[in-house]
Amino acid sequence: MSEERTLSTSRTLPYTPREIYDAFASAELLAAWWGPDGFTNTFEIFEFKTGGRWKFVMHGPDGKHYANESTFKELVKDAKIVIYHACQPFFTLTVELTPVSDGTHLSWQQFFDDAQTAQAVKQIVGSANEQNIDRLMQVLSKIASAQ
Repeated sequence: MSEERTLSTSRTLPYTPREIYDAFASAELLAAWWGPDGFTNTFEIFEFKTGGRWKFVMHGPDGKHYANESTFKELVKDAKIVIYHACQPFFTLTVELTPVSDGTHLSWQQFFDDAQTAQAVKQIVGSANEQNIDRLMQVLSKIASAQ
């Protein structure tokens, strides 16, 4: 069942699809908000194009370092970002941006390669994804207030 392999969240953000898309497209911005609270990132490779590689290390608040490698599978400007996480845990992240009257509806869906992994990380990933979106909001708020 695909439901057992999928973790998802959604939220309406008071920003345009372009502003949100640009926060993914910019290595500097993405490094500032990617990951749960307390994490920082060092990007080694960032090729924001269909088929492009994204290799980086997440630095946890516990001092541990987590190597990550992904591929941008599909990019639709201001509308959709599909990323395949090519290391453990294996998953495809699909982010869809839909304009609505009060901003953008962001849909965030992780489809894991197997149900066992999805269920094992469900408790951690659910709250981590919410923190990720919170951090995105903070970065976008800083940009908006600086303009």
